[in-house]
Amino acid sequence: MGVARDPRTDSTAEIPAENFTGHPEPTIGVEWEIAFTDPVTRDLTPVAGEVLDLIDEARPGHRVQREFLANTVELVTGVHHTVPEAVAELREQLNLVRGAAEKVGANVWASGSHPFARGVSQPVSPKGHYAEIQERTQWWGRQMMIWGLHVHVAVKDADRVWPIINALMTYFPHILGLSASSPAWNAEDMGYASNRTMLYQQLPTASLPPQLQTWQQWQEYMRDQALSGVISHTRSMHLDIRPASKFGTIEIRIADAPSNLYELGAITALIQTLVVWLDRRYDAGEELPWLQTWHLEENKWRAARYGMAAEIIVDRTTRESMVAEELIELIDVLMPIAEELGCAEELASIEPMLKIGAGYQRQRKAAQAAGAVLLLPDSADVTEIHLPWMAAVDLSVAEMAAEHPL
Repeated sequence: MGVARDPRTDSTAEIPAENFTGHPEPTIGVEWEIAFTDPVTRDLTPVAGEVLDLIDEARPGHRVQREFLANTVELVTGVHHTVPEAVAELREQLNLVRGAAEKVGANVWASGSHPFARGVSQPVSPKGHYAEIQERTQWWGRQMMIWGLHVHVAVKDADRVWPIINALMTYFPHILGLSASSPAWNAEDMGYASNRTMLYQQLPTASLPPQLQTWQQWQEYMRDQALSGVISHTRSMHLDIRPASKFGTIEIRIADAPSNLYELGAITALIQTLVVWLDRRYDAGEELPWLQTWHLEENKWRAARYGMAAEIIVDRTTRESMVAEELIELIDVLMPIAEELGCAEELASIEPMLKIGAGYQRQRKAAQAAGAVLLLPDSADVTEIHLPWMAAVDLSVAEMAAEHPL
């Protein structure tokens, strides 16, 4: 997408066409946001710059990137054909980050949100557009103490992008329920599985994707965003699922950040096999599934609220089913594709994850064992209410080190 002339001063401003490159194979790329915590206070600590300086010295040309918050880095893979390949690259990057974090005295941590860190006290990275976004969004922008997992899957051409995106939206609660890991905010249990989802949608460019049918409609949508100045403020539309034209991929941005590589592999395998399954059905001439906008909105809320215990709407007749049961059935449907793509082990790991419990369930259990309560008394001392949720931070740090749920 090129940069338009300013529509406020040039009524003839034109937006160049967005060319979707496409790929014959369903290659993947993964972006994983992780953060740094203080070993004593368990609060976030803004050491990303120091960590990146050390990694620059140790491994020039690495893919670890600066992020919005100065306490965060993003691990970004290259293009891979299989989930195990992508996970292996992320492990290499994570080891670089761990080594540098140890030198600056910080722990490596990831979850959908931090249970008690305050947004107002967190500096942003020194990039001009980050400060502009925060200035534009004000209080909500300062609350974006959230971390996600973004998975790119390549598809063949632009014509199939929106049918597949609309179909993927019917599986929004499956992806979110499995990944949900943000139950607390300001040291208070919010009663949600994914508070990250509820926070992120407050930003003007972060929401469900529009239900478009063709690539031309996407062009018109993006032209409106550019001419109205939206993209000049944000550099992109932060939709839950969106095309990534320069990569020839569909980018799925639904998931909370997992605390470990085991869960990351499972979530990525689910996403890649889902896209390939839907893509092949498109090639076979099938009508891909879709839901009314109001059902998609309700499913998003139910998944954020109840996680793996959500009862979701599964078709246009408003039939409902439990998301955990849906996932078990989905594993069977997708397993032949997973075997073909080399991620059968990762897809199969979803079933034991359902027994272990999702990240929000494990964090909540750890905090409750340390004394956390659902409703805080009005007289609660700030220092004291942090203590139980320190156990949730410790759990995520330990899972990051162990590379699997604990």
